[in-house]
Amino acid sequence: MLLEYVELEEEVANDAGKEAAPKTGHVSIHSSGFRDFLLSPEILRAIQDCGFEHPSEVQHECIPRAIVGVDILCQAKSGMGKTAVFVISTLQRLEPVKGEVQCLVMCHTRELAFQISREYQRFSKWMPAVSCEVFFGGVPVKENEKTLKENVPNIIVGTPGRIMDLVQRKLLSLDKLKFFILDECDKMLESNTMRTQIQEIFRASSRDKQVMMFSATLNKNIRPTCKKFMEDPMEVYVDDEAKLTLLTLKQHYCKLQDKEKNKKLFQLLDELQFNQVVIFVKTDERCMALCKLLNDQNFPASAIYGRLKQENRLKVYQDFKEFKSRILVATDIFGRGMDIERVNIVFNYDMPENKEGQDETTATDSYLHRVARAGRFGTKGLAVSFVTSQADAEILNSVQSRFEISIEELPEGGIDQSVYREES
Repeated sequence: MLLEYVELEEEVANDAGKEAAPKTGHVSIHSSGFRDFLLSPEILRAIQDCGFEHPSEVQHECIPRAIVGVDILCQAKSGMGKTAVFVISTLQRLEPVKGEVQCLVMCHTRELAFQISREYQRFSKWMPAVSCEVFFGGVPVKENEKTLKENVPNIIVGTPGRIMDLVQRKLLSLDKLKFFILDECDKMLESNTMRTQIQEIFRASSRDKQVMMFSATLNKNIRPTCKKFMEDPMEVYVDDEAKLTLLTLKQHYCKLQDKEKNKKLFQLLDELQFNQVVIFVKTDERCMALCKLLNDQNFPASAIYGRLKQENRLKVYQDFKEFKSRILVATDIFGRGMDIERVNIVFNYDMPENKEGQDETTATDSYLHRVARAGRFGTKGLAVSFVTSQADAEILNSVQSRFEISIEELPEGGIDQSVYREES
């Protein structure tokens, strides 16, 4: 429902938004299994240990091409297993040689880098010759130097700043690199700083390498930049942006004044049946303040934001991943790519914003990535957005228009938990 922010008490009624027809085919391709990809027994055993039976659509489409060395530029909706595409395909082709870095994966946040490194460890469980390390800022560079001197890993996952630093210091050699991968590539290449770092790292690596890039959001302006790193890539896009939304995710908005947000949030946390919940705010300061307030109100919460010390950031992430905490207050550093299986509710306590100089799709991209922390890989989820201004309403209307969805006002009578929570 398109929202016009005029009077708080005014009834919202506008039929310009329309309900998208149900789309199918984005959950899994049940006619095939991972065995059809002719993967090694070690990888198949790890896949079986993970409980995966059927590849998702993006996996079905990309893995066969990736394992024969084709460059890949891939857009697919969040929660559909894009990470497994490059993890499985690179492990399948990797020929581990002691002292050689053959695979480099870069992403925009430390937590995502850590998560991807864990995925490599999970899928290489039965491949003892394969080694993987993660390098990012906030950790003393001497620790990375020691690792590279004592046991050079075959696979490195990291953030561009730290990887470039290691390359410039000649601590890290990429002259044997076979795989160059960017996750959340649009976020990285839209940033002038990160793009410069990535270009320098790319030039420092071997010429003969496979390049793969992935994101749920790949607007037409960034695609040519991505392709400059590639040779005749396989391109997978979702040009019908209505297909980017998660079909099992229920989305609502709540129109209120800024000073009413806390009371409404506490009420909803009391009423809703959540496994885990992520609450997005727009600044580090608001993140810290809201986390403290939640704890003061007996809602045990943790916070993750950019200025938090690295060891604390990683602990917060791991505790949340391991279900040791159930409420996480976060800035947008947690908005992309983070896979926490039990999250079934996301709050936009603060709506995303289009800041000066950013592409006009930045806020709607951010909204899509945020709400996709719930309802991943076909599970049920709920997203509730607090709308407190005309600017918030315009972002929400842009989301509805761009992704062809109708976001209804939060019903006063509450929401049936079967809509957003899997049966136990």
